Amino acid sequence: MSSLRPFCLSAWLAASAAAALLVLTLQVPAYAQAAQATPAPQQAANPAPASPSQTAAAGQPAAEQRGLTSRAIDKVKQVANSAGDIFSRVPCLSPKGGAKAMGSLPHVANKLVAGKPVVIVAFGSSSTAGYGASSPDFNYPNRLAAQLRRKYPTADITVINAGIGGEDAPEMMKRLQKEVIDVHPDLVIWQVGTNAVLRNLDPGDTAKMVEDGITRIQAAGDADVVLVDPQYSPQVTQRAESAGKMVKLLGKVAELRHVGIFPRFEVMRDWHEKQAIPVESFVISDGLHMNDWGYACFAQLLGDDIIRSVGQIKLGVNVPADVRTYRPM
Repeated sequence: MSSLRPFCLSAWLAASAAAALLVLTLQVPAYAQAAQATPAPQQAANPAPASPSQTAAAGQPAAEQRGLTSRAIDKVKQVANSAGDIFSRVPCLSPKGGAKAMGSLPHVANKLVAGKPVVIVAFGSSSTAGYGASSPDFNYPNRLAAQLRRKYPTADITVINAGIGGEDAPEMMKRLQKEVIDVHPDLVIWQVGTNAVLRNLDPGDTAKMVEDGITRIQAAGDADVVLVDPQYSPQVTQRAESAGKMVKLLGKVAELRHVGIFPRFEVMRDWHEKQAIPVESFVISDGLHMNDWGYACFAQLLGDDIIRSVGQIKLGVNVPADVRTYRPM
């Protein structure tokens, strides 16, 4: 770790995290498994301080209110420091080589270029829901939403988190219609395969169900699809043969159905084997789920691919989604 260069996180990240987490501190919301990642209203993010008369009317002594405010400020500072530390601990660098690109995403890119509303559904299991993140703000769908809104500040971007822990293709197919197709998304990011590996399910059966699901999504309307294969983590690599088959078969499905694939297994392996990042720097103690840094770097690289696709559309270059050439992501 000490050999990695220090990396300074921009001031806006700490500031935005502080504002968002102030709301979380004052109103502790339930961590819903399928929550829509929408921007917090400005009024909620910057609540006006209560006057002494308002405090008294609420039946709360002024001294107690000052104590609560002080503790809330301390909490915000603590969380802001944690957010700012994500990439200073380990910089999120592009893989050094060997990874495939997702291909272009013409539907979502054209919507962003035209200034039309964009709906993205993050479909998957616990690593989509965000298990292992210290806050819902740090799961990958929320991180991705924040990155895209920073890049396209005037765009109307909605990222829906449709992740449910413990599921894989059989359970996801049961809710595909309601939680994906009926939403009429412009982009579906489908994270799948890890739980099938852990359960020793046949990778071929999983691949067939995923192919059927993509066919249904494509038949229902104009939506780009990106598959996300299993994570590189101790519990998965212990089943190396099954994991290898799953990664290979999901890649073949993506090629067959002309959709993109984010090679998460390969990217995370690059973190460890080529960038010399200890596994515990991106995986929590259960040996399976990503931590804040893992989710943040995953979201950043995924967002970079989406942004790159928008750039291609703006330049008049529409690369088919099934063309995945090497690039140092």
